[in-house]
Amino acid sequence: MASKVSFSEEDFSCPVCHDIFKDPVLLSCSHSFCKDCLQEWWREKEIKECPVCRKRHSVDPPRNLALKNLCETFVQERQPRASTGSEVEGLCGLHAEKLKLFCLECHEAVCVVCRDSKKHANHRISPIDEAAVDHKEKVQKSLKPLREKLEVFNKVKTKCDQTAEHLKVQAQHTETQMKDQFKKMHQFLEEEEKKRIAELREEEQQKSQRMKEKIEGLNRDISTVSNNIRATEEQLKAEHVSFLQNYKTTMERVQRTLPDPQPVSGPLIDVTKHLGNLPFRVWNKMKDIITYNPVILDPNTAHPVYTLSDDLTSVRRGERQLLPDNTERFDNRRIVVGSEGFSSGTHSWDVEVRDNTEWKLGVLAESCQRKGDGGGQDMFIQFFKGKYGAFSSTPKSGTVLSLKQKPQRIRVQLDWNRGTLSFSDPDTNTHIHTFTHTFTETLIPRIWTGQSNMPLRMLPGKVSVTVE
Repeated sequence: MASKVSFSEEDFSCPVCHDIFKDPVLLSCSHSFCKDCLQEWWREKEIKECPVCRKRHSVDPPRNLALKNLCETFVQERQPRASTGSEVEGLCGLHAEKLKLFCLECHEAVCVVCRDSKKHANHRISPIDEAAVDHKEKVQKSLKPLREKLEVFNKVKTKCDQTAEHLKVQAQHTETQMKDQFKKMHQFLEEEEKKRIAELREEEQQKSQRMKEKIEGLNRDISTVSNNIRATEEQLKAEHVSFLQNYKTTMERVQRTLPDPQPVSGPLIDVTKHLGNLPFRVWNKMKDIITYNPVILDPNTAHPVYTLSDDLTSVRRGERQLLPDNTERFDNRRIVVGSEGFSSGTHSWDVEVRDNTEWKLGVLAESCQRKGDGGGQDMFIQFFKGKYGAFSSTPKSGTVLSLKQKPQRIRVQLDWNRGTLSFSDPDTNTHIHTFTHTFTETLIPRIWTGQSNMPLRMLPGKVSVTVE
């Protein structure tokens, strides 16, 4: 009778992880490994080679089902108290001993038999209770930054949710405003079309009436001449005595001629007047109803206490609104800036201040920090607490201004190339103040106001059409 062959744990241990084989595969060099261990080993290498003998392999190894079955049988025999092959809680899956220790090197619970095995030789071992307390403290500490990270993600998600909702409202409101603008233009074009067609119909009616009267006159003249010819021809057929008796009358009739008919002047429709450059002439006329603002305020930059008009040309202070804290928006300084900046050339725009008692007008560097107290180049004049002043952040300076007359409008003139920013009263043509600086950044028009009942308004520029 054959004796039963005895196997040790080492016979069923993977050369890589030193644990019982899990889903083993067989290489052509006859060495076996856990499938995951081999894949992990190959991921770290440039070539596929056996971790033991270094022989190269070009194909994926097949599963070693025989070894897998032997490993399962070995594990079942070593843990008799385990039911249906599953591990009993608190017992070693290999030796069926209580897990009283913890390997600080491998970070796994072990029994006394595992401690003395080759796998854990020279490893630092701790009682499982002490290790659990220490590691729970570590995990607890590790949770703090994770919770902080979760809080950051939640805050950002909340902002994104708010932005998504605001985006929908913005889109709907913008669409409504666009439709209103196009409705006005459509109405103008429809009215202009009706007017021009009416002019065409009027010309047609006038010239048709003149032509009708001309034709009626010609018919009368034709009838008169035809009657004279017919009467004369009858006299020519009469007896000599009768002919001679009526000769004088006949000659008078023949010699009574009508003037030659004159052609009608301008009888046709003046097509060129109606169609010549029609789109251009209509477009030229549209400038009387269309305005152009050199500066359009950007609502995405406005501080939450500001409300902009529908045409984005005026701003007033109001109740704080729930708006997305997007990167463009000023969150501390109550500022709104224009939609476009200037990095060359000359530019001018007028701002209506009227009786507003708290305002600041000027330019701001595009790179200026929008969050917090900001920074960067900032130049403006202001009217605050009944006093006028001029301020610059780069270089830092402040000047008290003395104005003889309170302006209703402020004209801002930027000559980027020459490095000047000037302010004046266009109604009195009075110079107020000029900043001189070498500009190196894009500058954006900026506005600040502290009043709610008196908005600041960007005034439209003059629109003209020129033909070269």
